[in-house]
Amino acid sequence: MSVDASTNPPPPSSAAPAVTVDPVMRRRAMASSVLGSCIEWYDFYVYGVAAAIILNSQFFPNVDPFVGILLSFSTYAIGFAARPIGGVIFAHFGDRVGRKQMLMMTLGLMGFGTFMIGCLPSYASIGIAAPIILVLLRIVQGLGVGGEWGGAALMATEYAPPKRRGFFGSWPQIGVPAGTLLANGAFFLVVGLLPEEAFESWGWRIPFLSSIVLVALSFYIRSKVAESPVFEEIKAKGEIEKMPVVTVIRTRPATIVRVIMMRFAENANYYIYTTFLLAYGPEILVAKNDILLATMIMAGLGLFTIPFWGWVSDRWGRRSSVIAGAVVMALMAYPFFWGVQTGDLLMILLMLILTCNIGRDLCYSVEPAYFTELFEPKLRYSGASVGPQVAAVLAGGFAPLLATALVGPDFDRYWLVAGYMVLTSVITITGAFWSPETAPRVRLSRGLSEEHDPTTSR
Repeated sequence: MSVDASTNPPPPSSAAPAVTVDPVMRRRAMASSVLGSCIEWYDFYVYGVAAAIILNSQFFPNVDPFVGILLSFSTYAIGFAARPIGGVIFAHFGDRVGRKQMLMMTLGLMGFGTFMIGCLPSYASIGIAAPIILVLLRIVQGLGVGGEWGGAALMATEYAPPKRRGFFGSWPQIGVPAGTLLANGAFFLVVGLLPEEAFESWGWRIPFLSSIVLVALSFYIRSKVAESPVFEEIKAKGEIEKMPVVTVIRTRPATIVRVIMMRFAENANYYIYTTFLLAYGPEILVAKNDILLATMIMAGLGLFTIPFWGWVSDRWGRRSSVIAGAVVMALMAYPFFWGVQTGDLLMILLMLILTCNIGRDLCYSVEPAYFTELFEPKLRYSGASVGPQVAAVLAGGFAPLLATALVGPDFDRYWLVAGYMVLTSVITITGAFWSPETAPRVRLSRGLSEEHDPTTSR
């Protein structure tokens, strides 16, 4: 466990700059962060749903169905593999040029990649070129979302009052349940309204193509938001770092490792709850639409539980929230599968609520505030991007692929998947115990300085 800063205030270089924030611009920044995040994650998750239910037959038709699912989830993982690259690129310029411009660019990348997947001819039309282009477009999506998360987190937390960063920072996080809700909802409607033949022929493209309208709306709203006041203060003081990504890796390696560990459980488990479950459920005779419906209800609840847990973290602490959430996920790993195996919609929903809305959301809601508070402002975009995006590859991107490989072609080795979920929770608990508390209100109650000094724990 790291030793926290003394009760003395941190040096000026690491303290959050004192800035005056226009309340109107604060609300506008929050709205743009939330909407942009929702659309970015819709674009990213619509691929995950499609990978589980249709892309194997469209782009990998000449293989065994189980192998087709593995190949489909492999392209899903490739999008995650591209996320650290996008995180590094956009973090570098986000700490040098500004948060806003990078967020405009990431939105454009995601919109382009998603729309073009909807236009992409299938394997039957252009042969091997189809899966190759699919992989390239998935990389484009990964680059976009890799740069999005850190920027959206910063815009929300840097506009927030210090003692309410957990609550304000949690709002862009609802992009994940909102994106999950929209992506599953889009396929739920298309699958329900179209004959199976029409869905497999052209209907699956509708959720991809429709995203362009949402992207255009978000692009307009983001264009009306001013640059982060914290970045403007850093710029005015001449504290812009020349090589922020290199500097944060060189000077804050232990903090980056802590961030990776703390993100492990929520990232891995969420993609098992949502994406892998869509492939696993039908194999054990659970109706696909029942899983989509339960997932949508869980995601809808996440719109409320994530801000609530963010509010709790301002009072309870970031570190305690992460530990509590990871413990819940560990305890629920095996019961989750037992509940799903009943085939009962209400039982599946209950399992998703306990594991995701309580366990996972406790961890996920605090990440924007926690991860930005662990790094000084001039390195914040880089610090809040590198660690989380590396974790996204190691944990989230490979989770559906690894879970499918572990469960086996007969889908009967669920206990191996549950064991993997427990392992990810242990990693997160360890990372949280190793990390300092950063919530200003909690620090003050313990007789510490209000702001954690990032330079004291490398």
